Amino acid sequence: MRGKAHDCKHSRAGVESNTCHSTRTGVKPYTCKYCKKCFIRSSTCKKHERTHSGVKPYTCQYCKKCFSQSSNCKQHERTHTGVKPYSCKYCKKCFSQSSHCKEHERTHTGEKPYTCNHCKKCFSQSSVCKKHERTHTGVKPYSCKYCKKCFSQSSTCKEHERTHTGVKPYSCKYCKKCFSQSSHCKEHERTHTGEKPFTCKYCKKCFSHSSACKEHERSHTG
Repeated sequence: MRGKAHDCKHSRAGVESNTCHSTRTGVKPYTCKYCKKCFIRSSTCKKHERTHSGVKPYTCQYCKKCFSQSSNCKQHERTHTGVKPYSCKYCKKCFSQSSHCKEHERTHTGEKPYTCNHCKKCFSQSSVCKKHERTHTGVKPYSCKYCKKCFSQSSTCKEHERTHTGVKPYSCKYCKKCFSQSSHCKEHERTHTGEKPFTCKYCKKCFSHSSACKEHERSHTG
C-alpha cells in the first residue's frame, strides 16, 4: 500500500512539474481533438473542446439552465440569489461579476486600457472598443434570424428582430404602455414626469427629446 501511495504521489508531482515546466517554456502539450489548437493546461483544453461539442456539464441549481463552464454557471446563479461578492475599492458599490466591478472602478480612475487599432482612441471597456472598431471596418457580425439583415451591434440586431416578433419588453412605469425599445420607453415616461434633459447649447432652452433639441439648435445656426 505504501508503494502504491508513493507511486501515486510521485505521479501527481510529475504532472504538476510538467505543467509548471510547460508554463515557463511556453510548450503547449494539450491539443484540441476537433481543431488541433494547442494549450498549456489540460483544463483549458477541455473547456475549449466544449465550444465544439456543445457539452454543458454545469447546471444552475435554481432554474436548471446548463453551462459549459463552471464560472459562467456561478455567475448566472447570482441572478437568482442576488449575491454581489465584488466590491468597488473606491465607493464600495457591489457587483455580481468581477469584470463589471473592474469596469466600474475605471469610472473612478479614468483608466482606458483598450485602444482602437485604427485611430488609437482609447476606451475603458473592451466591448465598447470593439464596437467602435466596427465603425472603421464596417464589420456586421450580428444577423437577424428572420430576414438575415446584418448589424454591427448585438443590441441593434435584437431591437430589429422585435419588428418581426412584435415583442415589447419595456413597460412605462406610470401607465404600463409597452415599447420594443428601451429608449422609446424612456422618452414616453418623460411625458409623465415633464423631465427635459436636453439643453440648447445656444440659449439653454430645455427639451424632453434629443431630436427636438437638435431641430431647435438649427434655428440658431440657420
